Amino acid sequence: MTTNPELTERKPLLEQFRETRSRTLELVKTLEKDDFVVQTAFFMSPPKWHVGHVSWIYEAIMSKLDKNYEFYSKEFSEYLNSYYQQFGVPHDKGLRGVISRPTVDQIFQYFNTINQRVEKFIETQSLDKNAVRLITMGFHHECQHQELLVYDLQHLLAEQYRPVKKNQIQKQNSVEQSSVQINGGLYTMGFNGKKFCYDIELPEHKVYLNNYKIDVFPITNKQYLEFIEDGGYETYKYWLSDGWEKVKDNKWNAPMYWEKVNGKWNVRDFLGIREINPNEPVCHVSFYEADAYCKWAGKRLPTEAEWEKAACWNESKQEKTIFPWGNEQPTENKANLLESYHWGCTEIGTYPEGISSSGCQQMIGDIWEWTSSEFTGYPGFKTGFDEYNDKWFTNQKVLRGGSFGTPKMSIRGSYRNFFRLDERWLFSGFRCAEDI
Repeated sequence: MTTNPELTERKPLLEQFRETRSRTLELVKTLEKDDFVVQTAFFMSPPKWHVGHVSWIYEAIMSKLDKNYEFYSKEFSEYLNSYYQQFGVPHDKGLRGVISRPTVDQIFQYFNTINQRVEKFIETQSLDKNAVRLITMGFHHECQHQELLVYDLQHLLAEQYRPVKKNQIQKQNSVEQSSVQINGGLYTMGFNGKKFCYDIELPEHKVYLNNYKIDVFPITNKQYLEFIEDGGYETYKYWLSDGWEKVKDNKWNAPMYWEKVNGKWNVRDFLGIREINPNEPVCHVSFYEADAYCKWAGKRLPTEAEWEKAACWNESKQEKTIFPWGNEQPTENKANLLESYHWGCTEIGTYPEGISSSGCQQMIGDIWEWTSSEFTGYPGFKTGFDEYNDKWFTNQKVLRGGSFGTPKMSIRGSYRNFFRLDERWLFSGFRCAEDI
């Protein structure tokens, strides 16, 4: 008796869909109804919109796979479409919070209706490789918005947010920052696994690297404070011209969410209003700030190829792994990701079991790490979904590694995140590199 390969695909798809949808609901379960409609800044989105948008994207995918698919509502599609011109003119992102209809209740009714439609689609439609890929992409897209939702919840509520699950962060014995040397030469960059990845992680291609050094840990609050106290934000010579304009125009004098209380730097985040922990990775800095620190320190940001080789290349075995520790999926003893439920950065040295073969630690989780690389397609890039990733191949820098807000199913060493150079509302930090 032979097994229908289509049927074996359906069960894991359904299980992954239900798990992903449950995590979205878990993030908003403790919100008050008033919380769902607030947009705190033009670059944020109301929780109501996120809940609706991650449902709408499945409609977009089903319409790609079934030409007869009818969208739930023209009004919903106009509001919930983020930037896909192929599906009509999207609503103004900066005005998502001024729309009262559809209501919160209607959005959740829509969420449940789309659940039923997607499950029926998976159970009854013919699923070829392309269909499985697109549906799986929908799960990963929802993971991306779960992380964006976490950013927005911090901006909206910070310490007032009550997560369904929360684990204590264990204090670590203090460790010192150091660097490791990575041998240069030809390195084959990009995703080399067999499971899902985004089109921007492909194709694998060779790059040439000189020998370099890279920090074992991300730059800490303690290290970054030295930059601040040495006049880093008042000294133009450390800054790119555009960055210096941002410093002056926005009156930056520290990372986002930092404020001085009685002469001491404090941060307001999910863990409360608290004094800066010197041993945590610095978080909420823009590319401009990361670059300025490196210049002040006499170092530089790594390229994304340098970052990836330090994270995933095993020199002794001459092989590349999916994660710094190997090819096994992340666990709570290897990385601080969303399912760790720490709701903040852990101190450097917390995850020695997640160490890479090169000796670098915490390259997955805690904070996204800025690189010096421009976000563009790899040589030979072919889009997997129009207007998704390739739409942004300009004026953005690549970040690597994931954060404490990243769902574990959606991160790997080859994953390429990207943001504009002045953005710092994401969980972003960096580590330094230097030439040898």
